[in-house]
Amino acid sequence: MTLPVLYSFRRCPYAIRARLALAAAGIGVDHREVSLADKPAAMLAISPKGTVPVLQLDDGRVLDESLDIMRWALARCDLQGWLAAAPAEVQDALIRRNDVDFKPLLDRYKYAERHPERTRAEWREAAVAAHLADLEARLSRGPALCGDRPSLADAALFPFVRQFAGVEPDHAALAPLPNLCRWLEGWLASPLFAAVMDKYPPWRVAAA
Repeated sequence: MTLPVLYSFRRCPYAIRARLALAAAGIGVDHREVSLADKPAAMLAISPKGTVPVLQLDDGRVLDESLDIMRWALARCDLQGWLAAAPAEVQDALIRRNDVDFKPLLDRYKYAERHPERTRAEWREAAVAAHLADLEARLSRGPALCGDRPSLADAALFPFVRQFAGVEPDHAALAPLPNLCRWLEGWLASPLFAAVMDKYPPWRVAAA
């Protein structure tokens, strides 16, 4: 059987969470690493919006939203029980707040020089207030965001918390959030994360 083709970029948080779900489901892919400065024509032909991840299934269908890829993979084989770890509406609300409210603040915190209407510290505090403070409170009650075991929401949010923590040296921004810091360190040390962070050269069409 032909493997699904995954267009990805190693450091992109959307691509990371898609790869986490594919790996957790035990689904192999034909990995094609994308250079964002030189996106392959084959990817643009199936997903003109030009963002990663993009998954082309062996029946020709194309999934070009990270959550669609995650849910497709887990619907096939949810080995770790992520979908059942918490009610779907609870998980969906966390993911929506991450993607809609937190991500723009994360971008402004990361690239504060482009958004001088606030200082970097002010953008950081806004991101904490909008999203991370609630995650900290949740993790004071259990080891995962929705209780005793990881869920789809944990995997979907982790790459963005990782990106937030990497803006300042030594995860200094997470110092006031010890439970979130422990949760992040657990994901960073996991074999699953290591498995999806292999380095690939940019994919190119083989010369004829």
